[in-house]
Amino acid sequence: MLEKAKILDQETIQRSLTRIAHEIVEKNKGVGDVCIVGIRTRGVHLANRLAASIKQIESREISVGILDITLYRDDLTLIAYQPVVHKTEIGFDITDKNVILVDDVLYSGRTIRAALDALIDLGRPKTIQLAVLIDRGHRELPIRPDYVGKNIPTAKQEMIEVRLLEIDGKDEVVLVEKDERNNGLE
Repeated sequence: MLEKAKILDQETIQRSLTRIAHEIVEKNKGVGDVCIVGIRTRGVHLANRLAASIKQIESREISVGILDITLYRDDLTLIAYQPVVHKTEIGFDITDKNVILVDDVLYSGRTIRAALDALIDLGRPKTIQLAVLIDRGHRELPIRPDYVGKNIPTAKQEMIEVRLLEIDGKDEVVLVEKDERNNGLE
């Protein structure tokens, strides 16, 4: 992959998450019935950061859960012969809550569709709102985020890589493109 551009650095990622946290508080008129659920893997870390930002704003803890959507994906057989299934960890009732679903990049909408199915199997939320760090377009399903860190229109051959300190050792978002010189082989 060829790195074309750095879209966000550590400071702009944090600024985006702080803005989203303020928008969540404002839209929900506080956070009394709000909980946050992060989609594995990077969505979980972003969800925890959002909860920390909201705590600074509202001086109130928010429940945070982890959602694994592996078995809900419509491309399960394309991912791997034996996909790795992780545990969903939501230790609270989502019924009648405003659930903020968090992911790193919104692309086709298929991941979010799978997450919606998984959440509905766990309870009946009052609302499900979507927060993403990056919206790169190219939707295949009628899914739209409620909160967006940054819109990055991309070409189909481009990809967005979100790198987070907790996993990758640094915070940044980069635009990459397949290296056609080696036919996509790395």
